[in-house]
Amino acid sequence: MSAPEIATLETWELLSYIVTVVGLPLAISVFIFEQRKERNNEEEEVYQLLSDNYQEFLKITLEHPDLRLFADEETPALSAEQRERMFIIFSMLISLFERAYLLLYEDDMTEKQSRRWRSWEDYMGEWCNRADFRASLPALLRGEDPEFAGYIQQLAASTPVA
Repeated sequence: MSAPEIATLETWELLSYIVTVVGLPLAISVFIFEQRKERNNEEEEVYQLLSDNYQEFLKITLEHPDLRLFADEETPALSAEQRERMFIIFSMLISLFERAYLLLYEDDMTEKQSRRWRSWEDYMGEWCNRADFRASLPALLRGEDPEFAGYIQQLAASTPVA
């Protein structure tokens, strides 16, 4: 081999080392960054969909003013039909809370995940403050995820009654 050919081979070999030493770690870093960004976008999308579902739920509650669903105290003297509607609405709410728990709650959350979860915990606490909802919890939680059931029961026990 001639000297120019050897120099060309050495140059290519040097470039391959540079790519290996610099390019590969950079590519891995970019990949990890993109994966985290994608996961964050997915978590944000899940949170937004759950929030939209809660807004839809609130619209349903507004369609039933006779149930006084936003009052802290128990609604007195409900008819059988009103009690059934209230239980169905509370069942919808428990289903939404369970979905939020299963999709958003983790023991080890990042700050952003924790902020998202606290908003749901606030919603749960507000409803647990309502006497009718709290009284219905044992029936509502039958068949629900055991960890979720324990979580909301603990929340209801620690939420002061208005």
